[in-house]
Amino acid sequence: MAKARRRRVRDTWKDKQWYTITTPKEFGDAEIGTTPSRDPDMLLKRRVESTMRELTGDFSKQYVKLKFQISEVAGDTATTRFIGHQVTSDYVRSMIRRGTSRIDSIVSAETQDGQKMKIHVLAITIKRAKSSQQRYIRETIEKLVQDAASEKNFVELVEEIIGGKLASYVYHETKKIYPLKRVEIIKTKVVDEKKS
Repeated sequence: MAKARRRRVRDTWKDKQWYTITTPKEFGDAEIGTTPSRDPDMLLKRRVESTMRELTGDFSKQYVKLKFQISEVAGDTATTRFIGHQVTSDYVRSMIRRGTSRIDSIVSAETQDGQKMKIHVLAITIKRAKSSQQRYIRETIEKLVQDAASEKNFVELVEEIIGGKLASYVYHETKKIYPLKRVEIIKTKVVDEKKS
């Protein structure tokens, strides 16, 4: 009985075809893995992660994890769409020092082409800030991110987030309120499908 079952398992493995998983165009159609599947439809919605270093070869971006979801299968290629990113928790920990304030701002934003996103911005002050200052920084971050998102389409916004341009812009605007050590977008999540 066990022998027959083992043989059956091996046979189903043979039926499977290998698919190459690629990133969306805005990430250069890069190959991020391969996966076997008997039915290409079973690949849809499957999630895949990759680091920025794997995509760009840039070792300084090792801590940025990109999240993709398979959205289409054509031939033996499975293409993905970007569904969010996250920086590693040890990287976040390394930024925070004693005597500073950590200000987290989770912003719901919508791009010009109707894509909703949750964007988690982390600001770290040089010295401890009063709670009123922290609140004002948080409100300012929210407004800056929402305005920036509404002026860009989804692809442009993602490029600015991943490339660090949006964080740098927010940093320069908010440090006028209180001296900041840095601003980092530590997590993003695509909330739902784009309205077509």
